[in-house]
Amino acid sequence: MLRLGYKASAEQFGPQELLRYGVLAEQCGFDSVFISDHFQPWRHTHGHAPFAFAWMGALGASTTRVQIGTSVLTPTFRYHPSIVAQAFGTLGCLFPGRIILGIGTGESLNEVPATGLHWPEQRERFARLRESVRLIRQLWTEDRVTFTGEFYRTEKATIYDRPAQPVPVYIAGAGPLIAKFAGQQADGFICTSGKAPELYRETLLPNVATGLQAAGRAPEALDRMIEMKVSFDTDRARALEDTRHWAALSLTPEEKVSVEDPLEMERLADQVPAERTAKRWIVSTDPDEHVGRIGFYVDMGFRHLVFHAPGPDQERFLRLYSAQVLPRLRARFG
Repeated sequence: MLRLGYKASAEQFGPQELLRYGVLAEQCGFDSVFISDHFQPWRHTHGHAPFAFAWMGALGASTTRVQIGTSVLTPTFRYHPSIVAQAFGTLGCLFPGRIILGIGTGESLNEVPATGLHWPEQRERFARLRESVRLIRQLWTEDRVTFTGEFYRTEKATIYDRPAQPVPVYIAGAGPLIAKFAGQQADGFICTSGKAPELYRETLLPNVATGLQAAGRAPEALDRMIEMKVSFDTDRARALEDTRHWAALSLTPEEKVSVEDPLEMERLADQVPAERTAKRWIVSTDPDEHVGRIGFYVDMGFRHLVFHAPGPDQERFLRLYSAQVLPRLRARFG
């Protein structure tokens, strides 16, 4: 069965406006709401970066049904893993069965300005992520945890307020090693749409399956989630133009991985032509075309689709998409 979610764009909207969209997403029939956790946004001009932990608590108190998660949070630099364990333990107590911790190895844009640290290579970032997952889960299940790792330490630490069942941990990634790790250790795997088909078919999903098999886990033990980049409107020109706000997503990893200043990221993004920005998105006025192109990802095995719309009028998107696309998806895929 499909789960259909909404991506709350914290980089684009202030916390109150974003909260209204999250509440509306539940009213429109979406199953989940995921928020990105940025210290600084992709664009400095008119950018936003609300604190995800606080915002999730507000959304939980304002809704009754949707699952709420981060896509994604980095539990390795700005936050010590023990603080992440405490925060999500509290959220899990407040909203049982509705909270998801989505994590990744991070972006220098978020971690360096807040800490002044030297941004390490991917190998170290991945090692930190693995260790943080182990520590977070240990803190959720044990008392007086003394942990001595390569990067993190605790001394007789206890999370006193934690849910009866640990919060699911979803791991985001775009490479083979982290996909395999997600298959071995995570409750869910997160990636984004709009990249080369071979990445999903030949790298990500096969390595997720390899990790599941290596850990002796059933295929259904892991939720396969994907952020679907969609621009849907009755006016095609408007749908196309909306993608320009997110031109940074069209930058290659080499172009953006070490960029730590949102002003510089904005400058690089503004140089990207509209034709290139639109390539990451499903841009169409036809709901059946959206269903058909989304079906490519469903057929590969993704079952949790979280829709990210780029335009400034999110209420318009939520109402249009929930009326014209979501029912077609559910009718076709269950």
